[in-house]
Amino acid sequence: MKQGQKIVVWFNEVTKKDIPLVGGKGANLGEMTNAGIPVPQGFIVTAAAYFDFVEKSGIQGKIKALLNPVNVHDSKQLQEVAAEVQKLVEDAAMPPEIAQAIMEAYVKMGKGLVAVRSSATAEDLPEASFAGQQATFLNVQGEKDVVRAVQDCWASLFGARAIFYRQEQGFDHFNVGIAVPVQHMVQSESAGVMFTVEPTTSDKEKITIEAVLGLGEMIVSGDVTPDHYTVSKNDIKILEKEIKKQEWKLVKKEGGTGKEDNIKIDLTPEEQARQKITDAEIVQLAKIGKQLEDHYEFPQDIEWATEKGEIFIVQTRPVTTIKETAGATTQEIDAPVLVSGAAASPGVAYGPVKMVPDPSQIDKVLEGDVLVAEMTTPDFVPAMKRAAAIVTDRGGRTAHAAIVSRELGIPCVVGCENATATLQDGQVITVDGSSGKVYEGKIEVESDVKIRARGEVLTKTKLLANLAQPDIVDRVAKRDVDGIGLLRAEFMIAEIGEHPSAMIEQGRGGEFTEKLAHELMKFARAFHPRQVVYRTNDFKSNEYKALKGGEKYEEDEENPMIGYRGASRYITDIETFKLELDAIKKVREQYDNLWVMIPFVRTVAELESTVKIMAEEGLKRSDTFKLWMMCEVPSNVILLEKFLAVGVDGVSIGSNDLTQLTLGIDRDSSKLAETFDERNDAVLMSIEKVVRGCKALGVTCSICGQAPSVYPEITEKLVEWGITSVSVSPDMIDITRDIIAAAEAKLGIK
Repeated sequence: MKQGQKIVVWFNEVTKKDIPLVGGKGANLGEMTNAGIPVPQGFIVTAAAYFDFVEKSGIQGKIKALLNPVNVHDSKQLQEVAAEVQKLVEDAAMPPEIAQAIMEAYVKMGKGLVAVRSSATAEDLPEASFAGQQATFLNVQGEKDVVRAVQDCWASLFGARAIFYRQEQGFDHFNVGIAVPVQHMVQSESAGVMFTVEPTTSDKEKITIEAVLGLGEMIVSGDVTPDHYTVSKNDIKILEKEIKKQEWKLVKKEGGTGKEDNIKIDLTPEEQARQKITDAEIVQLAKIGKQLEDHYEFPQDIEWATEKGEIFIVQTRPVTTIKETAGATTQEIDAPVLVSGAAASPGVAYGPVKMVPDPSQIDKVLEGDVLVAEMTTPDFVPAMKRAAAIVTDRGGRTAHAAIVSRELGIPCVVGCENATATLQDGQVITVDGSSGKVYEGKIEVESDVKIRARGEVLTKTKLLANLAQPDIVDRVAKRDVDGIGLLRAEFMIAEIGEHPSAMIEQGRGGEFTEKLAHELMKFARAFHPRQVVYRTNDFKSNEYKALKGGEKYEEDEENPMIGYRGASRYITDIETFKLELDAIKKVREQYDNLWVMIPFVRTVAELESTVKIMAEEGLKRSDTFKLWMMCEVPSNVILLEKFLAVGVDGVSIGSNDLTQLTLGIDRDSSKLAETFDERNDAVLMSIEKVVRGCKALGVTCSICGQAPSVYPEITEKLVEWGITSVSVSPDMIDITRDIIAAAEAKLGIK
């Protein structure tokens, strides 16, 4: 452990500022404790302890060797490798000082039954909100069992779904740490989830509560359909109650410890039919929910439980799926209703049914299918991304299927009870996620509930999207976004799968150009006439080497991150760069909204040479063709005026590399992950200098690194300094537009 770092901290010792140390869950538990919210007592094993464990056990290299070749879209391969990695973590020796600190804290809190939960440092944040990726262990008792559960939580950081998600989101596996809150176990008589905004319609005037009898894990898993209560936020009055039949509940087995000792108890007919919590408890919960929203100044997704008449809050996190709605479907659907359930994610979509009884069969789901299952778990996410819509037998509006569908922006109906029995494989159905109905056949509607309409919230500062995958471009293009601020080439190059130099040698350079142009066309077409800023390929030598034929053309580098990449490569390997330029020209023959951004430019001379090559190939700056430069090397900041004098129309700040090179931190380093922070004064001073410098010289200035997606407070500063546009990950579009609008209003910008 580094000097001054703690293995264990108590809830009252941390706040929301301590996410790098204790993760999202841990920070929120501390924040709530200090705000006077009724939270069960506990402590947190810090992310620093996890990083120390990884270092001292010597397993990082072995894990990297297992993960590097994995194709996360190959479900079988992913599951097998995940199991191997988890076993490595589980079998590694726990450092004695960490084990001792955990046991001492457990004794200090009074022993007894505890919940041991995972709190990843990239979890419960606005950009990383898929629920349930890491493990939770309930009813754990005894010093040694608590230590074992902590290590099992660490291992769960490498579950298949977690590996998949990090790969898709662009997180480095060893930059994501994991803290572990250990908390007194509430033996809940009733439990549930509360949203301080209506999750389906995003109505901010309502609080919704879902409740079951017994332990609350049945809600997110979708094993039972919960009661649903709606409360007016202003006057805390109950507006609506949907009482659902609950045939059984989950409780702790007498004398049992561990999650596997939870047992199902059948309920009597009277218990099945009754309201799960009293009206007084509904009102009390709503008041706590309002208090939490006021404290965080943002709508919250809250987990709660009751024991012996007392309400406890066990978790809160920001709601990341708020969408502005444009009213209900304007065209009434006149067709036979096959099944109906709870409206979980708005929109209308049709497609053939694909029954998925088990996550091992998710490969059955192809692009445009309707995924039908009893319920979904995080293991279903790869298939959910391909689905046009989702229908489940069980679960409520806060079940896994509902939450993920809203994030993906696809229609979802949950709690249908008989969907898997009624619908048939291959049958074409239409899913209306706004009404909760599933219809027979293909039905097209003229308009539907939409994610915030373009122009509904007006800002002077443009809002752009970071994109890489062609399969989601049409969805994102419909969002309230002014274009693409960072179109990454790497995913498309990886899909081509062959080293361009090898293809040139085989006389197949034209094939590379055609394939790349085909993919680029999807983005330019979907967003036309809005700008699409394409960052030319920034593959590093190790990534190029992994392509077919790459070993012949790439040398081993000690540190590819600061090696042969970006503009240095273009002016050396000109023939490969020309293939890329040819693809750009091909697309621009039809869509002149495709612009170019040059990454990783170390020197003014490199930029001059790159611009010259582009001009010789027929790509010169004009009214319809803009050339941008990434600002991610400190030399770009120091010599900003000289770089701009070469002749560029825009600069986009790559906060990831700029932070790495300003602080001298390998952003892939797990040991230094806590220090890697875009909010560091040196990084912020550099960003401010670039934004203000570009503004003074009349050059467009944007930002496309993770900073504005992760830290909303940076977005406010960027607007204040005069940034022209902010480019964020798709799930942050509406939230960032709101942040920009609020910042502009505060500054008096119209």
